[in-house]
Parts: sequence; C-alpha cells; structure tokens
Amino acid sequence: METTLFWLILSTLGWTLIDGSEMERDFMWHLRKIPRLVSERTFHLTSPTFEADAKMVLNKACGIECQKELPAPNLSDLEDSLSYETVFENGTRTLTRVKVQGWVPEPHENLTAQGAPVRRKRQVYGTDSRFSILDKRFLTNFPFNTAVKLSTGCSGILISPNHVLTAAHCVHDGNDYIKGSKKLRVGLLKMRNKGSGKKHRGSRRNRREARGGAGREGSRENLTESAKAGRRRKESARGQRAADGMPSFQWTRVKNTHIPKGWARGGRGDAALDYDYALLELKRAHKKKYMELGISPTVKKLPGGMIHFSGFDHDRADQLVYRFCSVSDESNDLLYQYCDAESGSTGSGVYLRLKDPDKKRWKRKIIAVYSGHQWVDINGVQKDYNVAVRITPLKYAQICLWMHGDDASCTYG
Repeated sequence: METTLFWLILSTLGWTLIDGSEMERDFMWHLRKIPRLVSERTFHLTSPTFEADAKMVLNKACGIECQKELPAPNLSDLEDSLSYETVFENGTRTLTRVKVQGWVPEPHENLTAQGAPVRRKRQVYGTDSRFSILDKRFLTNFPFNTAVKLSTGCSGILISPNHVLTAAHCVHDGNDYIKGSKKLRVGLLKMRNKGSGKKHRGSRRNRREARGGAGREGSRENLTESAKAGRRRKESARGQRAADGMPSFQWTRVKNTHIPKGWARGGRGDAALDYDYALLELKRAHKKKYMELGISPTVKKLPGGMIHFSGFDHDRADQLVYRFCSVSDESNDLLYQYCDAESGSTGSGVYLRLKDPDKKRWKRKIIAVYSGHQWVDINGVQKDYNVAVRITPLKYAQICLWMHGDDASCTYG
C-alpha cells in the first residue's frame, strides 16, 4: 500500500510540473562557465589521531541570517577555505593550497523573495512524509541505487564510478578525524536472494567439520566452530531479510578522503557550515549508475520549489528512506528546508530533475549535500533547522578537481 501511495504522489507531482503553469518557467539545466581552481602546492602534515567523537550537530554555525551580517568574502579568504586536506588509507595526510582564477563574485544577500515561515524545533514536521523504499525493482535501480551508507553512520551518494559525495562532519568534526574514519568503508546497495551461495557454502563446511570432528565434543575447536556457525545463521537471516525487501550492502574501503579547509580548521576557528561536504575515493570502482554533479539554481528555478534526497535514517534500520519537500529559505551557500529526516540521513545528496536542453529530456543532478539538523546563529540566538549545503560554481570546481586531479575537465558545469 505504501509503495502504491508513494508512486501516486510522485506521478501527481510530475503532472503538476508538466501540465501546470510551472511549465512556463525555464526549468532547464544551463551550462555555465566554472571558475578555475589550480593546485598551487602540497604539504605533508602530521597524521591525524582519529580520536574525535562522531557528532551530527555543530556547537555553533553561522546560518543565513548570520551570514547577512558578514562582509562578502575576498579572494584570499576563498582560496584559504577552498584549499583542502587529503587523508589516505594508510593514515598519512597532506594539505593542498589552491589558487582561484576567473571568479566572479555573486551578490552577497538573502536570495529568498518572501520571508520564510516560522520554523519548529523538530526534524520530522507534523505527519511523517518519508517513504521507505522496499521494492527490489526500485531499490537497486536509478536514482535510489546511488545512495550509499558510510561505516561512520552517515549516508552519501555516488557521483562517479570511484567517488562518493557526503557531509564533512561524517568523517571530521572540524578539529580532527572521527573514530572509525581511518578504516572508512562505503556500503553500496544490493539485494541478496533467498538461499544465496553463502548459506550453501556454510552448510557444506559444516558437514565437513562434522565428519572430521567426531569425538571432540566440548573441545575449544568445537566451541569456536559453534560460534562461527551461529554467525553464519545470523548472516543467513540477514540474507532472508534482504530477500523480503530489506537491503544488504557490498562494503568497499575508501582510498582517500578530501575535505575543504573551510571545514577542517584544526582548532583554528569554528568549522564553517558552508563547507560541510567531503569527497571519498573508493579503493575499488563500482559498476552502478551514478548521479552527476550540478550547480544549485535559485529556489525560483526549482520545479514546485521542491528538492529530493534518499538516505539511511537511523529510526528505520537498514531501510533506504526517500523524501521530497519545499525549500523555505536560501542564501548563496545554504538551503533551509522542511524535509522530514532523522540522523543517519546526513551526507545524502540533494537532487533535482530538470530538462537537459540539448537532449530535450529530464535529468537528475546533485545540487546540495544534506548537512542535517543544525544549530545556527539567528540574530545572536541559537536555533535549530534542517540545512543543506549548496553546490556553488566554486564548490563544483573544487569537487571536480578532486575527482579528476586537474581542472581540464571542469570548464563548464
């Protein structure tokens, strides 16, 4: 019933956008020239301690209202924030300084035409409008297959055969890398069929052990094998849950992690919410369809003012949860929205579906990273909102540089 209702709502939303007055607007992806980010010099840093506790909420963050009171950033400040750390799987770390070329400053103001409605101190607003994706036909196909789970408890999204975009706070608290991020892994969605190979292999091994272990009842070896058999039964049960619609994961190690210095301050000032994003390079490439990166348009360019994202909310264990909602406020770098979401979904890729002007078809692209339920400074008072970090032209250039190693493939976006 939930699946039917889910697709009915999606189709209704689609017809509203296609047949209504919304269609008169220019809901298209437009290529625009991207500023150049050029790697200037790379330094070796001391290895991180990986001792920070994972936390999904910053102690203090400068939000939209706070940003209006700040002077526009100058080129030097931007180059410092867009310089980045890279931490490798062996625990070593580097800092790369960058230069920005061809940057045109955008208006430094609150972009929303109307005042935002009053927000409430909740992550789920009123009726829970989230949808658990349980049908195998949808779970392992685009766009839902692009969602991934991090071993640190966050979500992320596939943006190439080798790369995952997520929130910086999922691996770094602003001062140090969090516990568990040294051996960071990414879980890609898969479905395990009932009676899969692992169960049969375990059964054959048990028969061999039974033939060779006669007369050793109560020995340490038998106790060890009994424990292993118990673990195999649990794995088999997980396989049955997957066959019934619960996803399982193919876990892949992370080769290296890139984080902007705007976030990784290392004790020199507060982490900037604007830079709560990170790129993970996988040790082994996947063969799944991924979602391309795009530049965040203004709210007026969003069909129905809506954004979409999917992640692994902690209150729905091992389920992929999809939601869509309207944006209530925006700045050059942030989006405030009312999407129902719980911890675990942070790091999800926020995406849109707009028309590709060349091929005349609709195409999804990632335009922000869901930062989660954050406390932000509103006229000197701390209040909590659901926040996403927008992909601006400069951030697009930085992520593109991380992916390709140079800016040759990052001219337009």
